[in-house]
Amino acid sequence: MSTVNFAPVLGTYSNTNSTVKKSALSKDDFLKLLITELKHQNPLEPLESKEYVAQLATFSTLEQLQNLNYQISAMSATSLIGRIAIANDKEGIVSGVIKGVAFNRGELNLIIGDEERLVSLKDVCEIR
Repeated sequence: MSTVNFAPVLGTYSNTNSTVKKSALSKDDFLKLLITELKHQNPLEPLESKEYVAQLATFSTLEQLQNLNYQISAMSATSLIGRIAIANDKEGIVSGVIKGVAFNRGELNLIIGDEERLVSLKDVCEIR
């Protein structure tokens, strides 16, 4: 029996003791930092326009990288179709053949078993 390491499919998230940890700042975190910086800047020495443009470019780059990461995760998840998965979600343990992939509000879900139960990818414990 071989198991698959599906950490690359999860992107920046990892499942450790049923808690999800983020390993990087999100675009929302970056935007909050930028707004806080603008609120607390010295009025006598305001942020120069070139610095502001550089920060906006960084924000745009971050957003595009996150979109790319999501697309790669989605493509990787489709390669799991036909494999056997075991997951533990709020409804209990489910196991069976992965029938498909579904997207719900930006979250990647697997369709598992004959009952075609939707399970979040982060709740998957094992893939064979």
